[in-house]
This record gives sequence, C-alpha cells and structure tokens, in this order.
Amino acid sequence: MMCTLAATFNPDRVLVGLAEWVTNALSAWPALSSLALILMSTVPLVAIFPGCFAVATWLERKGLGRFQNRIGPNRTGPFGLLQPAADGIKMLLKEDIVPAQADKFFHFWAPILAVVPAFLVLAVIPFGRQMVPAQLDIGVLYFFGVGSMSTLVVFVAGWASRNKYSMLGGMRAIAQVVSYEAALVLAAVPPIMAAGSMNTAHIVESQIVAEWVSGGNILVQNAGSLLGWHVFTPWGFCGFLLFFVASLAELNRSPFDLPEADSELVAGHLTEFSGFKYALFFLAEYVNLFAIAALAATLYLGGWSGPNFFWPAGLAESAPPAALVPGFVWLFAKMFAMLGVMIWIRATFPRLRVDQLMGFAWKFLLPLALANIVSAAFFIRLPWWAAWPISLGLSFGAYAALCVVNRQKGIGPREYRYA
Repeated sequence: MMCTLAATFNPDRVLVGLAEWVTNALSAWPALSSLALILMSTVPLVAIFPGCFAVATWLERKGLGRFQNRIGPNRTGPFGLLQPAADGIKMLLKEDIVPAQADKFFHFWAPILAVVPAFLVLAVIPFGRQMVPAQLDIGVLYFFGVGSMSTLVVFVAGWASRNKYSMLGGMRAIAQVVSYEAALVLAAVPPIMAAGSMNTAHIVESQIVAEWVSGGNILVQNAGSLLGWHVFTPWGFCGFLLFFVASLAELNRSPFDLPEADSELVAGHLTEFSGFKYALFFLAEYVNLFAIAALAATLYLGGWSGPNFFWPAGLAESAPPAALVPGFVWLFAKMFAMLGVMIWIRATFPRLRVDQLMGFAWKFLLPLALANIVSAAFFIRLPWWAAWPISLGLSFGAYAALCVVNRQKGIGPREYRYA
C-alpha cells in the first residue's frame, strides 16, 4: 500500500488534485461547484502577486543599494524585510490630494483601472501542468489585447490631472508603447509558429520532448525537459532578447522610462497622484512586470518545465510522469531571474533620449523581429542539418546588418553652448 502511494504521489499535481477534490465534493450543487472553481483560480492570483510586488520592491531597493555601494533598507525588520509593509502603511495614511482643476471622476478611477488589466492577463499564464486559470485557444492574443488597456489608462491619468507634465508623460507613454508593442508582438510570433497554437499551455508542452521525459534515464529525462526550450534555437535566442528588450520599454523600465523622466517631467503621469492611488499604479506596474516575465518564460524558456526528478505517476502509460519540483516553482524562479536582470540593467544603463528611444524601436527592433520570423519559418520547415545554419545566418546576419546601417557617423566632440 505504501509503495503504491509513493508511486502515485505527484507534488506537481497537489494543487490540481485539491481543486478536483473540491469540485467532486460539491458535484451535487453545480452552481456552488463552479463558484468554488472560480474562487480557487482567482483568489491565489490576487493574493500571491501583491506579495510578489512587496518582495520585488525589497529586492530592487536592496539590489540597487549593492550596485551603488549602499546598504539599502536595513531599519525595519531583519535585513529591512518589513520595509514593504512600512511603505504600504505609509501610503494608506498619506492624504489623497486632488488638484482643483482635475477631472475628479477619471482621477479617481485611473489607478483602479490600471490594476484590472494587470491581473486579467494572468488568466492565460500556465503556472503548471493543468494549472491555467483560463484555457483559451487565443491566449497570447488575449494577453496582448487586454494588456494594451494599461496604456490607455496611463494617458487618461495624465489627461485627468490637468497638468502639463502629466499630460506630456501620458503622450510619451502612448508613443513609446505603440512603437515597442509592435516589436513585442512580432517577437511572440515565432513560438506560436513552432507550436502551431496560440494556446499558452500548448506552447509550453511543445517545448517538452515527451519521449525523453517518459524514459527511465534521469539524464535523458532532464534533457527532454530542458533542451526543447525555444531559447536554445537561433531564432529563439534572438526572439527572446527581442522580447525582453521590448518588454522593458512596454513596462517603462530603465533605460526606457521616459514617461516618468524625473529631470524633464517630474514623475510623468504620476505627478498629481499621492497616497494609495500612487501605490496602485506601482502595484499595476510590478504585476505587469511579472505577467510579461511569465509570458516570456512561457514562449521561450519552457514555462513551468525544467530539470527535475521524474517517476511514473500511475498505472496508465499515458499518464504524465510525476515531478519532484512543482512546475509553478520553476515558473516563479524564471520570473524572479528576469526581475534580477531588469534590476541589473536599471543600475547599469543611463536613460535614453526620446529620439534614440523611437529610432531604436522602428529602425532596429522592428526589422530584426521581421527577419527573425523568416528565420523561424526556415527552421521549422527544413531538416535540422539545413535549418540550423540557415536560421543562424538569417537571425544574426540581420542583426549585424542593422548594426551597420544604424551606426551613427561623423560623431565629434560635443560642444556646449550657454545662453
């Protein structure tokens, strides 16, 4: 009996098994069963990601402190771990100041509407095997469609403030996101082509070599859950870098944080917001960060899959093997790894000028994303011995050509003139 339990126990399906047990227990009441399933799909997201936001702010402040030879938060709790809680209490207690000429309705609703799409896009992220809150065949399209609403909210926040700095910040946000969203969407096309589906769960499964994972050799099993990732192909490596760089601009992260350029626009569209409204905008920004990182992991880094210890999960041969490390642990590890790289970039690179920002999107990222789609098409349709050299030549040849074409010529010493 104990051997049977050990053989069938699957840590990767603990949460899925709990959901199935609850729905089966309430099967006599269909409405109650559906309500329980909805709550089990949404409540964890609403509870976990604000917690991730708190952890991310602490990590960012600590990381930037180390990069800048400072200590970072160290007063509230051990290692400053209670700093996010202190910040939250401070935001709750601060006075909500609304400008006299502001549009009161939109000034009130803009922070709330900024949070809504940030959480809605999480519905199509596969957090583990059979752990997708909403199984949509157009999951990737849904993600970009709903996520684009946040840009409109930023513009509305700037317009409703009746402040020139806020308005300019909102206009810059519109121009920036429209420019970089084109490259971001095109960078997501090759994985869709390779998987033959826009369903995010199918895209993850297409990056797992099922025959290897179901084998008996642990090295072959781990190779099957790792080497199938799209990032290990020429078009996948190029596409992942494209997606990551474009997502930095989409999230207004440094060095693309021009809508909130302190030296030019004070705080951009956030200038006239204070207290908890200000905190809601930052919550939306970090939840969007985790959502984009999760989508990048889903498209290029195998999503919830990763090196693991596998064993047969049941008597049926078609049953997926049990995994020691749950899939959601791998997904969150990849998300926080990308957050670490974003913090590193913020501490390293200065902010771009607005002309450099727009030129980089239209003259470099967009053509490279189009060339990468062609590269992926050749890789998918040709045999491996021809696909690798052709795809490698197209992706990195396009990169080299665009570097040469966009190289600035005739740059001399800067001459400063004062009035």
